Order: sequence, then structure tokens, then C-alpha cells
Amino acid sequence: MANRKLVILSRISDKDGALAPLGTRKEVEGSLVKHNTSAERVGSDVLYGPGIELQLPPNQDPITQMLLTLTDEDIAWPVIIKLARDLQWKVHDPGSGRELSLKYLF
Repeated sequence: MANRKLVILSRISDKDGALAPLGTRKEVEGSLVKHNTSAERVGSDVLYGPGIELQLPPNQDPITQMLLTLTDEDIAWPVIIKLARDLQWKVHDPGSGRELSLKYLF
């Protein structure tokens, strides 16, 4: 089975009602390193965490969305739930077109 891919977006709206960015590249990387998720080398667009891989858009700052790949579903789901709650993320499943229902956790 291929690794499942999800799109990460902000849950916060800006003053115009559009989704706010997730943060600057530095802010996003700083937040994720506190959650045991980081790049293997400085300047990489791929960050690795427990059961997940996050692809940052190249040459984009601020970051408006990221692609999350589940590399180990048994480990990944608790990590994704914690990240989504702590970092104010929406988790969108492009396969179904639906936002994953994590709202009960917030």
C-alpha cells in the first residue's frame, strides 16, 4: 500500500477571512523541531518526524501549506493529532476531498 498523503493548512483565518499562513519557514521549522520533527540537513525541504514526513514548498516564505506523508500509520496518528492541536492545523485528505475530523480534540 502506498503511503497516505495529507495536506496541512492553517486553521486560523486572516483579517480578510482567508486562511492565514502556517508561519514563516523559520517559525514552522522551529515549531516542528520542538515536536521531534526536523530536516536531516540544513536547508532541506523535507522534515522527518515519528511516522511522518513533511514536504515544505520550495522557495516559499511564509509557508501556506505542506504535504504530510504517513510513513508508519501506527506511529503517525498520535503525532498528527498532537501537531494539529498544538500548531492550529487543518488536515485535509486530497483523496476524499474532506478535512479530517480532529475538531473534538480542540
